[in-house]
Amino acid sequence: MLTSLTQRLRPRRASEPPIHATAGPVPPTSLPPLAPALSTRGATVHIVYDPDDPPPRPSPDHIRFVCLSDTHGHTFPVPDGDVLLHTGDLTSRGRLEHFQEAISWLASLPHKKKIVIAGNHDLPLHRGWYENNYQRFMAHREDMQDVDAILDVLRGPEAQAAGIVYLQDEAYDLKVREDGRTWTVFGSPWTPYFGGWAFNYDRITEADRIINAIPKVDILLTHGPPHGILDLAQHVRSSGCHTLLKRVQETIQPRLHVFGHIHEGHGCEIHSWGSNGDGENGWTGPETIFVNAANAPTGCRARTELGKQVPFAGPGFQPVIVDILDRDLN
Repeated sequence: MLTSLTQRLRPRRASEPPIHATAGPVPPTSLPPLAPALSTRGATVHIVYDPDDPPPRPSPDHIRFVCLSDTHGHTFPVPDGDVLLHTGDLTSRGRLEHFQEAISWLASLPHKKKIVIAGNHDLPLHRGWYENNYQRFMAHREDMQDVDAILDVLRGPEAQAAGIVYLQDEAYDLKVREDGRTWTVFGSPWTPYFGGWAFNYDRITEADRIINAIPKVDILLTHGPPHGILDLAQHVRSSGCHTLLKRVQETIQPRLHVFGHIHEGHGCEIHSWGSNGDGENGWTGPETIFVNAANAPTGCRARTELGKQVPFAGPGFQPVIVDILDRDLN
């Protein structure tokens, strides 16, 4: 059972039953605006802010994570921070030149570390599957991309010099400050089957093997969301992974879980697990900050009140700022 405090729900009183994070169908016209910020023990999350004047950190002891996802070859202003987290779909079809452009853009940003994973649109990075399926996505046979060249863009000397770390079912130890803690990070590109894109898995026959390989870490990056958490496709269908939800709830309980994939779900939720991990004992136990960082405007928030298209990474789809205290909470 999950207990959640989100931008869409008020905190429950002690006498109230737990609020479930799993969201049912919600008519598009009933969606409230995103709250500008959320705060919890040792952390503040900014969802809506002035990009020309981002909010200050709560204290010098907080480190700033800036979260992006589903950029699909677009570039836009990104607030400064210590660490940039990108949870996939750097490109739309995975052409070499599009990876080069995306990584060049990320390299130009001031964040000392940029941790990146793939998404279902980054086709060539799913090696083996790509060689057997690329013709479905490319106009001509000669359009097969050089996977080694793409991996060199992501992991070669230039990427390393820019602080770019590409994770594909891998862990990474992150230390931001000399006197700060070490954060364990894991990145996974997989999502449940949808249309036969890259890194798709069958929810019934393959989910356990893929998802249960994710270790217990402080920061979890996945391309897709857990079931019921910021995962409403067109705001009416919960599309996240049940197995990922179970793994996060029962085993991982990360401090921060960032994902994208479901563009309409952009936002943040904070879940308290309770002292025994089931959310029944109030707000004293560990908490996970869930961020859907998708920057591609989609759904009812993709247009202004006047009916105009929201620009890429515009209001409602901005990079999400997460300020977390750089030490263990007692």
